[in-house]
Amino acid sequence: MTTTLKRCLTRALRVRHAIGESATVFLKDVGQGLLDVSHNMLALIGLLIVAAALFAVGKPELRHAVETQALDWLKLRHEARAEPAELLAQQLSEPDAIARATAANPKDLTRQQAAVAMWISRRYRVAPEPISRLVQEAWAVGQHAKLDPTLILAIMAVESSFNPFAQSSVGAQGLMQVMTKVHDTKYEAFGGTHAAFDPVSNLRVGVQVLKECIARAGSLEAGLRYYVGAANLEDDGGYAGKVLAEQNNLRTVASGKALSPNTALVPVVLPAPAPRSEPRPAEAEAAVPAAPAQRPEQVASLG
Repeated sequence: MTTTLKRCLTRALRVRHAIGESATVFLKDVGQGLLDVSHNMLALIGLLIVAAALFAVGKPELRHAVETQALDWLKLRHEARAEPAELLAQQLSEPDAIARATAANPKDLTRQQAAVAMWISRRYRVAPEPISRLVQEAWAVGQHAKLDPTLILAIMAVESSFNPFAQSSVGAQGLMQVMTKVHDTKYEAFGGTHAAFDPVSNLRVGVQVLKECIARAGSLEAGLRYYVGAANLEDDGGYAGKVLAEQNNLRTVASGKALSPNTALVPVVLPAPAPRSEPRPAEAEAAVPAAPAQRPEQVASLG
């Protein structure tokens, strides 16, 4: 019985070994077959690609279409991978926007203009580049209007502190606080009344109004009272004195003398205007920040 058992076990082991070898051979054959099939498929795909490429070379319009689709696909892939901030920056970019900026390089100004621009920048805490542009404009417009550019800049300082979007309670707007509704015809040369918020346009219109006020009043001090709408009042709230005081500061800086930007604005004391037998109507112009309660209704146009 022992011998017979041993023989049975030996045969079982041999059968098991044979089955294992058969399975190994089968798997190797299957793997080799799959590898051969893959190689053949890849070779076939390669041949198809080469054939398609050769065909496309002979068809320019087809080649162009394929290239366009490929480029579009690559662009979409690039946009899909782009960071949200980068994509937003691309969507909002506008390279020509600099043309709308009211700015100039302070280095392009004369020494006198640069000194004034930098002093105003520090005194009113505004950027030197837009102030440099306004200083340039004040010098150019002042030459045409025969007005001191420091006077123009002093009015802007007192009226709006160089805020181009300022508006008073009575509707005076922009750097020089021009009454836009009264002087709307003056803005026609600049495209319309919205130009009141363009710093350069507001400056030019304001100078026109100032020139008319001085001509009508007969003197600079009286013209400033007309400009602010206080021609009929005994007191202009110190407006003319403030403008002239700031003009003196700007003249000092322009002359090359040192002046602290923290210098207090001490209004120039002016003689009281001569009494009138018949009051004249108040002329329309900018608001007086210091004494709004004394300001009359400004409705009459100067031109």
